[in-house]
Amino acid sequence: MKRLNRRQALGALGLSAASLPLLHGRVPHSSLHGTAVAAGAQPTRKPGGMDHGGGVNGPTFRQGDVVDHRANGFNPTEILRDFDYGKTRKLASGRTLREWTVYAVDKEIEVAPGVKFPAWTFNGRIPGPTLRCREGETLRVRFINGSEHPHTMHFHGFHAPAMDGIPEEGDGAIAPGKSTVYEFDAEPFGCHLYHCHVSPLAEHIARGLYGAFIIDPKAGRPDADELVMVMNGFNTNFDAEGNQVYAVNTVAFHHNNEPIKVKRGELVRIYLINALEYDPINSFHIHGQFFDYFPTGTSLQPNELTDTIALTQAQRGILEMRFRDTQGGRIMFHAHKTEFAELGWMGFFEVA
Repeated sequence: MKRLNRRQALGALGLSAASLPLLHGRVPHSSLHGTAVAAGAQPTRKPGGMDHGGGVNGPTFRQGDVVDHRANGFNPTEILRDFDYGKTRKLASGRTLREWTVYAVDKEIEVAPGVKFPAWTFNGRIPGPTLRCREGETLRVRFINGSEHPHTMHFHGFHAPAMDGIPEEGDGAIAPGKSTVYEFDAEPFGCHLYHCHVSPLAEHIARGLYGAFIIDPKAGRPDADELVMVMNGFNTNFDAEGNQVYAVNTVAFHHNNEPIKVKRGELVRIYLINALEYDPINSFHIHGQFFDYFPTGTSLQPNELTDTIALTQAQRGILEMRFRDTQGGRIMFHAHKTEFAELGWMGFFEVA
């Protein structure tokens, strides 16, 4: 089958970045998966084909509204509130040592209904586990490489060169079947990330080797309903020319199927990370609402009240908001890059 880039795919489907049918609710939900993904990774046609503009049968998702979360081994709804605090013990110095074991494994992931992707993962999921700790702790991460390819773990934050998780320092690239230990102190507090740092770096990230890394300030933050959203995408053509599927926490349109349940008046805190490869900028926009924005989460004071934030790759921040009493029901959020939204990066909050 001929490979299409995302613009060609949208054109074949009779869509354009300016058309915005999904964002204005004119396309039924059941048809979203039939009109939103490009060819290249096992696209199929609905029975009888689909005629999109000029009699062209466009590529489609396999019929069906949801992916097989059990086969994937994770559900994006659960990833939202799944924080991995590891195991802790006190050192002789009185400091807290926090430890995790993380492994790399090659695994096929269904990133949209009928669209399988040969991923490289941390702990069998994309994004990898959300590692969470407290400022000032000593952190120890044992990394085991169960993949067929050499990998590392590179953490954003302060650490010595030997702990940088790059091929040129410390234990370097970890060969298949080998392991290493990364140890460093938890600083600065904020919303960070980790990812593989082996060349070709773009491919190792695009295949799924990244995750959230949260360091809480010593005094903590106000209580909130906390969510982790890692914005990502998948280049199913493997041509390094943009992506054909976009999402938050991996599965396209997932939060159309399963809106994120939140409560009116309760503080909602989102740890937002842009892990998108092959596109220079990603964004988050919410309808009918504004949020306080804390860049990188390294300050306890927000620097902006807004409804849209744009992030380059590896940029991240914390969003805080409260839904008003008049805001019960479904409230949309999505990338404010319309192609990304049409190809999967959109969803809803369900406010009760």
